[in-house]
Amino acid sequence: MKFLKRIDYNAPVVLSFAILSFIVLLLGEATGGASTLKFFCVYRSSLTDPFTYFRFFSHVLGHADLQHYASNMLLLLILGPMLEEKYGSKIILEMIVVTAFVTGIINFIFFTNGLLGASGIVFMMIVLSSMVSLKEGKIPLTLIIVVIIYLGQEISVGLTTKDNISHLTHILGGVCGGIMGAMVFNKKKLV
Repeated sequence: MKFLKRIDYNAPVVLSFAILSFIVLLLGEATGGASTLKFFCVYRSSLTDPFTYFRFFSHVLGHADLQHYASNMLLLLILGPMLEEKYGSKIILEMIVVTAFVTGIINFIFFTNGLLGASGIVFMMIVLSSMVSLKEGKIPLTLIIVVIIYLGQEISVGLTTKDNISHLTHILGGVCGGIMGAMVFNKKKLV
């Protein structure tokens, strides 16, 4: 029991997100994917269906399988705690919600295929993490390299490869991370 008392729930938003996503994955496995499709995958559906609006946000919790979940959560759990400590739980939660909505609504409007998974959130965190050392009048070289490598790769692969990966979601997540990181930096600068 002493060991359990030493464990710190150090990043409540990020850890809760990972746990909720795992519960959604288990529920999806138990229902043969029906619950994931109904509640945790955004796709073109009737605007009279209340779940359409819920899915604009909840799709980030759904994952196709354990490998999809693990690949997203690995990066989320590496980057997220550092970002949550730097920016605070409230701001990270707001960034997750905004990124989920942006990626969900864009997919709903422009694509007919379903979208699920936290990759947009992960890409938001990748770009955001490269901005943690942002200083007035300076652009971190890490930000430039991240944009070139990660977002450049997504643009290149998205234009040349047909697969089941939403490269636009990765790009949108990265753009959300850049914009929200700059907004938080400018807000702190004014205080």
